[in-house]
Amino acid sequence: MNRPELLSLLLLAALCTACSNRADSSGDAMVFRYNESKGITTLDPAFARNQTIIWPVSQVFNGLVQLDHKLEVKPSIAKKWMVSDDGLTYTFYLRRDVRFHPSGSFNGDPPFVNAADFVYSFSRIQDPSLASPGGWIFEYVDTDSGFTAVNDTILKIQLSSPFPPFLSILAMPYCSVVPQQVVEDPEADFGHHPVGTGPFKFKIWSPDEKLVLVRNDQYFEMDMDGQSLPYLDGIAVTFIKDKQSEFLEFLKGNIDFLSGVHPAYKDELLTRSGTLNPAYNNKIRLITVPYLNTEYLGILQKGGGEENILLDRKIRKAINHGFDREKMMKYLRNNLGYPANAGMIPPGLPGHLEPGDGYTYNPELARHLLGESAYAGEVLPVITLTTTSDYLDLCEYIQFELNKIGIDIDIEVSTGGAFRNMVANGNLPFFRGSWIADYADAENYMALFYSGNFAPEGPNYTRFHSPEFDQMYEQSLLEPDPDERAGLYHSMDSLIVAEAPVVPLYYDKVVRFSQMNIMGFQPDPMNNLVLKTLKKVQQEK
Repeated sequence: MNRPELLSLLLLAALCTACSNRADSSGDAMVFRYNESKGITTLDPAFARNQTIIWPVSQVFNGLVQLDHKLEVKPSIAKKWMVSDDGLTYTFYLRRDVRFHPSGSFNGDPPFVNAADFVYSFSRIQDPSLASPGGWIFEYVDTDSGFTAVNDTILKIQLSSPFPPFLSILAMPYCSVVPQQVVEDPEADFGHHPVGTGPFKFKIWSPDEKLVLVRNDQYFEMDMDGQSLPYLDGIAVTFIKDKQSEFLEFLKGNIDFLSGVHPAYKDELLTRSGTLNPAYNNKIRLITVPYLNTEYLGILQKGGGEENILLDRKIRKAINHGFDREKMMKYLRNNLGYPANAGMIPPGLPGHLEPGDGYTYNPELARHLLGESAYAGEVLPVITLTTTSDYLDLCEYIQFELNKIGIDIDIEVSTGGAFRNMVANGNLPFFRGSWIADYADAENYMALFYSGNFAPEGPNYTRFHSPEFDQMYEQSLLEPDPDERAGLYHSMDSLIVAEAPVVPLYYDKVVRFSQMNIMGFQPDPMNNLVLKTLKKVQQEK
């Protein structure tokens, strides 16, 4: 037997042993299996910057608060909280029954979580020596008296200025509580042998083979009927790199769900209109919800060369009206997304504009706008659009459509790292971009256009600057009322539509395919993977 086969058997044995006490009457443990083709580099929540890490980290750790499937902030380790009238002081009251998972780094039984553990965890994120990519999340926290453990069960967080989305930020995996004894134990190797408080405990991990998590029988949350969570016995993550092989494993029932749509199986599973292929109606489920991701074309608002005709707002608006987003989505994305005809804020967030309040396909109006531009009657210079290969088909479609109204586009394809560097440094007058929400608040999208956020230090990649926009943005940060704040977001997004520093393309969808025996699989617009409330029904053999 070769080494990979032996290792796979050892991993399987570990999982079966860990779950044996919860096997059903057939003797089979209820294990949820998914594949991570990109691999996992760490299980330390301080480095949970992308989905591949966020998903397993979210099973092992908890924070003060969490998001439900509607993206509303709910209690987790904090059972309640208060926010001062000035929006600067957050006081959290912690549960007393939350334990860390067992670890050899503890002297005896694992300790209960207390407020000091959160002070340590949050201060660790801020520590420059750690170089956590989540260091920015506490930029509004007071540098002198930011985190205070009043006693074991009361935690205070002091902000230097109000920031209404702060509770949503605290729901990010970066804000998970971690045990100092384990993190600072040089023999514990915390990033590869994590210890948290979550519904599942770490069991074993071979980076090239499998990650195994098992049920935490001491988990503190219960369902509406008083039954302890989680329902599953464990989670097994494989690392098959080839997407076609992953798809075949899913069809054989060896993987419980697929996330997203890859060209390797898109046309097999989906119709042109984005519905499930009828051949699979009784075999697998298709689950979709709006995803907080807006795909767009960005237009640099400063510089870009002497012949940067995109500095003319009429031309920017003509581009926005010059192609059919509905047709683009149907034929190039199987309708797995929503045409972006309502500004930058995607559906699912307060402040989102109504369909039609943004840009719709209107070639006649586009030509009229060109005739009103500073280049009326002239042959327009060629405009260079830079993209990565993943979006070449969309850019070629837009190129073809804009050519019909007299706008000549030249497409340049760049690699990921070089492309991101050029965008951040303002070297691309016209570029393909996307923005996935870091937290569930429209401020995250409007921050792209605040003049105080110019890239590369901030996310304002277009270098858009509007005193009127800045005033509304700053006002929104001081507005505690959610409805009033949503009204400001709506007005800000309307201004972005009017000024057209971007060309919104589409709002993404969360797309999941699951086996028929997976129950309670409810994705949210952040594409979180919540497995503590998922059930796996035993199928007949």
